[in-house]
Amino acid sequence: MFAGTTMLLAAAAEAAEKVAESGALPPESVGLPQLNTHHFAPQLFWLVLTFVTLLFVMWKIALPRVADVLEERRDRIKRDLDAASRLKGDTDKALADYEKALADARSNASGIAKDTREKLAAETETERHRVDDQIAAKLREADKRIAATKSKATSAIGDIATDTARAVVEKLIGQNVSSDDVKKVLRPVAGE
Repeated sequence: MFAGTTMLLAAAAEAAEKVAESGALPPESVGLPQLNTHHFAPQLFWLVLTFVTLLFVMWKIALPRVADVLEERRDRIKRDLDAASRLKGDTDKALADYEKALADARSNASGIAKDTREKLAAETETERHRVDDQIAAKLREADKRIAATKSKATSAIGDIATDTARAVVEKLIGQNVSSDDVKKVLRPVAGE
């Protein structure tokens, strides 16, 4: 490709020289002005002048602005990193405070539950003692009634046995026996 371009430029220069030699145009107006050797000196002057001007504009105007933008970005990034670090510290502190408060609440709840259990156990124990005392009192009362009923029944057994023995003797013998006689006979048996 480079060779083709070189050949094309060489052919254009050759055609320009032929036109210049024929005298139809002055040599400086033939062909491309940037390829005409008569125009190299003014072109180089304007090239240098334009380059120096562009360099000066870049050095005094554009590059300081770019430097300012870069400096501001660096400062903004530093501020953002500092803010993020501060916020991370605040977040860590808040998290530690939250965990401490949560642990305190758990221990407080555990203490309250323990106190409540102990209080309920004491109330239950007191109530159990009261009920046990009531039951013991009722048992004593029932034992007294049973003893009274037993002694009453025991005394009644003697009378019933006397009446039954009188009735049996009366049926068997056909005679009427007195209660005192039956009691005298039954007394040694009751003692056995």
